[in-house]
Amino acid sequence: MHLFTSTVGRKVLMAVTGLLLVGFITVHLLGNLSVFAGSEAINIYAEKLHSLGPIVWIFRLVMLALFAIHITFGIKLTVENSAATPEQYAIQVSQKTTFAAKSMIYTGLIILVFLLYHLLHFTLHVVHTGAVATLEPLVNGRLNVFAMVGNSFTSAFVSIVYVIAMIAVAFHVTHGIQSFVQTLGWNNGTSQDKVTAVGKLAAVAYGVLYVAIPLAFLFHIVKV
Repeated sequence: MHLFTSTVGRKVLMAVTGLLLVGFITVHLLGNLSVFAGSEAINIYAEKLHSLGPIVWIFRLVMLALFAIHITFGIKLTVENSAATPEQYAIQVSQKTTFAAKSMIYTGLIILVFLLYHLLHFTLHVVHTGAVATLEPLVNGRLNVFAMVGNSFTSAFVSIVYVIAMIAVAFHVTHGIQSFVQTLGWNNGTSQDKVTAVGKLAAVAYGVLYVAIPLAFLFHIVKV
């Protein structure tokens, strides 16, 4: 099987890279939730990440490569599917599909744009420099990442951007988990309904927890 040239191979690549990316957003979420434990918790977390030095950048490059593969073949498969059915059938056949499934390419593109924005914001410190400047003061000898995150999310614009992106992630994960199992042929009969339910529950969990972070600062539930 040619992973890069065959349709089946591309779907397998999509499934595997998608699963790895879900693992990434899970780890990322667990670290971000430390803001609810107070400034010291997330500042220590950030300090430990920075102490890893080049390992962090190697990890980031690997993640970017996974994103690139996932996005590239996602677009190619979408284009190929559209080209295979250029005209609508005269009689529409009712198919069981969901909004999450229909919108995968759109939620994927929203996530791509957000990823670039997120890197410019919290990693490269190019946008929202006023909030990023709060990194300079040290708290117990550590960079004040808590203040940077908190001051960023007190902006309604920034919080809304993150909320929209996280909703897109939730919809993408909803269908992504189901598609992963189906692509690898692990679904059979009633198991598909169970997989769909698990995907929805996981997506809701990711969406609620990720959205809770910016909204907690925006509505001053967590104070900087």
